[in-house]
Amino acid sequence: MGLVRNASHVVLTDKMATQPCPCGFYGDLRRECRCSARQVQQYRQRISGPLLDRIDIHVEVPAVQYKELTSTTPSEASSAIRNRVLEARGIQNRRFAKSPAVRCNARMTSRLLKSHCALGEEAGELLRTAMGELHLSARAHDRILKVARTIADLEASVEIASQHLSEAIQYRTLDRNLWV
Repeated sequence: MGLVRNASHVVLTDKMATQPCPCGFYGDLRRECRCSARQVQQYRQRISGPLLDRIDIHVEVPAVQYKELTSTTPSEASSAIRNRVLEARGIQNRRFAKSPAVRCNARMTSRLLKSHCALGEEAGELLRTAMGELHLSARAHDRILKVARTIADLEASVEIASQHLSEAIQYRTLDRNLWV
């Protein structure tokens, strides 16, 4: 992940970061964007759809407010988060023990995806609706399922529930019409 200076609102991915527009203030509630709608659209179209399809998680990160920086309210300990991640990785190691080329959900093949990411009726309908309304690609479909499987693993859930799928869909913000 990268650091972008003077950005009011940065879009981060696992290996890239970008501002929402040339001036960096599009969508910021405290600062006004100086870019025209055309400039924003041209800027955002520089990132191709096929490239976005290959990124598992898209997260928009707003600027941190001073109040949040100086808060004394304790947050979740890093050690607790680490333990949860290690437990999820243990679940994945056991799941893929017979598939030596696969060590984590992100590396699942289509065959493994079908066997380990089966959805119930409600979750299946949710994904079908999201695919249609957000005009998601087949690649985005598979990535959503892999992320949902990981979210379920973090909760030690055997099945992918609607809430896991909903959260995974939320991580596809750059696929939505707001980006183009």
